[in-house]
Amino acid sequence: MTDTNSTAYLRVENLFKKFGNFTALSDISLDVYEGEFVCFLGPSGCGKTTLLRAIAGLDIQSAGRIEQAGKDISALPPSERDFGIVFQSYALFPNLSVNRNVAYGLENKGMAKPDITARVRELLELVGLPDQGDKYSAQLSGGQQQRVALARALATSPGLLLLDEPLSALDAKVRGHLRHEIKDLQNKIGITTIMVTHDQEEALTMADRIVVMNHGVIEQVGSPNDIYDHPASPFVADFIGTMNFLDAKAAGGGQVALANIAMDADGAAGLSRDSDITVCIRPEDVTTRGVDGATANAIEATVAELEFLGSVHRATLDINGDETLRFRADFSANLMRDHAIAEGKSVHVAFPPERLHVFTERVAQADAE
Repeated sequence: MTDTNSTAYLRVENLFKKFGNFTALSDISLDVYEGEFVCFLGPSGCGKTTLLRAIAGLDIQSAGRIEQAGKDISALPPSERDFGIVFQSYALFPNLSVNRNVAYGLENKGMAKPDITARVRELLELVGLPDQGDKYSAQLSGGQQQRVALARALATSPGLLLLDEPLSALDAKVRGHLRHEIKDLQNKIGITTIMVTHDQEEALTMADRIVVMNHGVIEQVGSPNDIYDHPASPFVADFIGTMNFLDAKAAGGGQVALANIAMDADGAAGLSRDSDITVCIRPEDVTTRGVDGATANAIEATVAELEFLGSVHRATLDINGDETLRFRADFSANLMRDHAIAEGKSVHVAFPPERLHVFTERVAQADAE
């Protein structure tokens, strides 16, 4: 587990990046600790790749400071920074064999040939390609090319590994398999790693901490559980997972009012009565089994639509038949059978007070690009 009380291995302070009049990064500050796996997550154009490229020295920031292992690297060229990088396209040399691709950085460093041969063999063994050294990239699958690019990035034993959407070109099954391989490899060698992705599932399954970005700023930094369970903004709430957004008013006394329905909400304490707010709840947090008149925030709702998603059915429900009070809930196959849930049927559900998220404004549902 990362000790975030220790000195940061990588420190980004007050970083700005402008392209003409466009501000791609605005006052970014972030600490990354030794051995961490950190994901920069956000929609296209949010600034995550620009931040990665600034750390690598590929796009020098307009203002701000970057420090690695106590050394100011803010103005250093990429060749003088201590990192390995895997690009989205892998960028393998098509005219070189797998062995030569992995050896490239070692040859440039002037390492002795026997040492290079031993290191390349070690790395190909590490990434599961011990017998592929004589092949060329065109003879490899996408997943194999990704492993070669990873081995090449690790060849010089860098202190920092940068991954720029390394799995996005692969099909879903291979992508799912390789993300576990990459995480296991990172745990094994203990290298500090930053990965850029727009795929929330990748970030949730791989990262020790997630940096959620939007419009050039950091919206939230936290563990996958923190980000998912305690979103700091409506954007994070909508971008990570699926979320219901309902217009409401603060009702005082730790309650919110959905139309004329008062509900307890842990996040509503201290809000000014009658102020406009947004109440959010995830579909899987809506409860149905065991709901009765004594259950907190129990309501009656009508099933408007049902969508089969394999392991669950996603129901669209209206409160009191009001389409402006429409929300989604995930029901298991067992619950569907036990409660005979069908379109048009009324069901009793509850919004647990501790699972209601409250934001102090009315917001349109964010665009999850």
